[in-house]
Amino acid sequence: MSLFKSATREVPEVKPVPCHVAIIMDGNGRWAKKRFLPRVAGHVKGVESVRDVVGACIKQGVEYLTLFAFSSENWRRPAEEVSLLMQLFVKALQQEVDKLNRNGVRLRVIGDLSRFEPKIQQLVADAEARTAENTRLHLTIAANYGGRWDMLQAANRLALEHPERVGQWTEDDLAPYLSCAFAPEPDLFIRTGGEQRISNFLLWQLAYSEFFFTDVLWPEFGETALQDAIHSYQHRERRFGRTSEQLTGAEGSQA
Repeated sequence: MSLFKSATREVPEVKPVPCHVAIIMDGNGRWAKKRFLPRVAGHVKGVESVRDVVGACIKQGVEYLTLFAFSSENWRRPAEEVSLLMQLFVKALQQEVDKLNRNGVRLRVIGDLSRFEPKIQQLVADAEARTAENTRLHLTIAANYGGRWDMLQAANRLALEHPERVGQWTEDDLAPYLSCAFAPEPDLFIRTGGEQRISNFLLWQLAYSEFFFTDVLWPEFGETALQDAIHSYQHRERRFGRTSEQLTGAEGSQA
């Protein structure tokens, strides 16, 4: 069984600061284009934003941060850009893990890693092992990830391990096989760069997340922008299928 229940199954506790923030880091290429720089310069600058946001999450008390770094659809990009992204991924894994470990950050990478070269797979395994005992912040990088792939691989694994229960599976049966089974469902989903779609990211897990879209390009997204998103989240009424009157009554009974 998963450690965390789905918001479609029971009402989760709502806290002032989101426990889990998930972000699509969009706008690196446009940031570079505005400055007449190659697209890869935007991706390099975007790594700095990752550092800033990780630090800001620790400061704010966010416990889980999931970042969409490379989707299963991003292989459609020009081969040169994909190659540069892979080189940047290797460099980030080599240079950032020490700092993450010193700051008590646990790193995980989710997605179909089989398409990555063995060097990247080994760096990921080493980084995950090195930070496995850390609990200050759970940082998850989604790489070669897609929400439909996630649900399909979970269903396939469930079918292989429990064929005797085909036709009787429940959400609780499937949940432990999803890539983010180690984390609660995101409270807050953020997409930078002005686009307003979820692009095949955490399709199962975002069922009851609060969405925040911003025109800020990812290389310009930092602590202040994160605070703006959290401030917006704090003014949402999270009903989970209930009415506003029910929430008011529940709050009154607790007063």
